[in-house]
Amino acid sequence: MPLGFGSDNDEFSAMNLLQPLNLPPYPFKLTDQNGQLFIFDEIRKKNLLLTPEEWVRQHFVQYLIKERRYPKSLIKLEGGLRQNGIARRSDIVVFNTYGQKILMVECKAPAVEITQSVFDQIARYNITHQVPLLAVSNGLQHYYCTIDFTQRSYVFIEQLPPYNAT
Repeated sequence: MPLGFGSDNDEFSAMNLLQPLNLPPYPFKLTDQNGQLFIFDEIRKKNLLLTPEEWVRQHFVQYLIKERRYPKSLIKLEGGLRQNGIARRSDIVVFNTYGQKILMVECKAPAVEITQSVFDQIARYNITHQVPLLAVSNGLQHYYCTIDFTQRSYVFIEQLPPYNAT
């Protein structure tokens, strides 16, 4: 391992964190700090402790920027919101050039199954955000849907539209 992990257990843990996802691979800047692996977040411009969920979030951000052409400057990560007096964090929110929220993404670790409760979570967040396009991903499976607030309905779509189509 290029990061200099000392024991076989460290290497096994690092390999679990760096598992291949159903997203294109990207050249992330990874560093080992006292036996802990960190990944550089180019949106927040800082190193973050690498967790399985962070691995998915960073891949999805790069997917948005490089494959779907969402401008990096319009992406906000782990934005705070309050629901029923409780502080929550949305993983990824993307804005248009007018400052309107156009996409919200909920990321889970690859080991977390995408279930109804995951969709319920992003739906609860969307009560506050009112975003017309939602995505849920565990890095292996991705689901996208559009929300029609006037009809109070949603439609699943096959793939995430590119930025210019939103």
